[in-house]
Amino acid sequence: MEMNREKLCANKADVSSDSAYHCSACHDEEEWSNTSRGRAKSRSLSASPALGSTKEFRRTRSLHGPCPVTTFGPKACMLQNPKAIMHIQDPASQRLTWNKPPKSVLVIKKIRDASLLQPFKELCAYLTEENNMIVYVEKKVLEDPAIANDDNFGPVKKKFCTFREDYDDISNQIDFIICLGGDGTLLYASSLFQGSVPPVMAFHLGSLGFLTPFNFENFQSQVTQVIEGNAALVLRSRLKVKVVKEHREKTTVQNGIEENGVVSTNLEKEVGKQIMQYQVLNEVVVDRGPSSYLSNVDVFLDGHLITTVQGDGVIVSTPTGSTAYAAAAGASMIHPNVPAIMITPICPHSLSFRPIVVPAGVELKIMLSPDARNTAWVSFDGRKRQEICHGDSISITTSCYPLPSICFRDPVSDWFESLAECLHWNVRKKQNNFAVEE
Repeated sequence: MEMNREKLCANKADVSSDSAYHCSACHDEEEWSNTSRGRAKSRSLSASPALGSTKEFRRTRSLHGPCPVTTFGPKACMLQNPKAIMHIQDPASQRLTWNKPPKSVLVIKKIRDASLLQPFKELCAYLTEENNMIVYVEKKVLEDPAIANDDNFGPVKKKFCTFREDYDDISNQIDFIICLGGDGTLLYASSLFQGSVPPVMAFHLGSLGFLTPFNFENFQSQVTQVIEGNAALVLRSRLKVKVVKEHREKTTVQNGIEENGVVSTNLEKEVGKQIMQYQVLNEVVVDRGPSSYLSNVDVFLDGHLITTVQGDGVIVSTPTGSTAYAAAAGASMIHPNVPAIMITPICPHSLSFRPIVVPAGVELKIMLSPDARNTAWVSFDGRKRQEICHGDSISITTSCYPLPSICFRDPVSDWFESLAECLHWNVRKKQNNFAVEE
């Protein structure tokens, strides 16, 4: 009996000490108490932490998702996974910092837009002359006659380092990126970095500007704050896409008859596989292309067939892409900090086929159905469009290389302001109140 009482007391002590949901990875940054069920004594998420020190910001309940060292009660814990690729962070804690002062900057300008010439010149002159930074510019940007024939801009242009897309690798030479244009410039910047992406500062000089929170009027002070490391970040997850295509080689055929005299019915022979990989920020779109038939593609999740999409196609998007093509197809809008992958059908031939959200760690695979009447086409952020035939496959999972987008205020405020200003989210004429009788 005495031994049982001792064990009971020991168990009660363990429960009292570990009864709260406890994450040892966060223990040094947050205050934990046994009364974690109460209201969290913290300020709003929309308020950024103090610039000088983040130690003043405390929570009694963690906003982190389950991490490999999380415990549940006195005995249970989560099995550690060495292949874990992400950890859900509190949006208010994501702040930019530099290990060393940045020296090189990539300036991406929207091509064939005369309204961006003057901002581009002012920004490059400020970076080279005022901050003594190395400016990288795409070669085709300097081929614009308005820039090439400007003699006053000549001394600044001579200091540029140029590169060509798909030819020069600049991934290890850029400290941070500045985009001038619309959302397409940010998508283009993402495509240039198939691995780790430097922080991106995007100025709203395009049409929509959902992903570009900065205005160009006072760009000097804003760029200076970023160089000093005084900015909030939102980590926009990307998709790692692998396309495996059956390599087909055409044979020489004369008058429809091969060399051995047999009538040729198929001019292609499979001689191997071709593998291509992409990093996608918005979405992967699989559609029926120019065919008049409905597309039929099979969707697998972690090796299990979950459904067959019969319609115009399917969209696999990130939370960042949830406000793009997926939103037009009827999907929900998801904050970029939510680790998820969205599957949205395009005009499905089924009234019950609703968009779904799956965990970010799963692997999706899309293939043509065996009985599909036609091929399909796939594009990645609206680029690299190509045909998908029988036997080809598209594997999609969350990339371990997110895009760190610099915020104007903080991840929460910027996102809701973009919803209100760009998409006019929940904008309607207000209902009249009841008249008060005297």
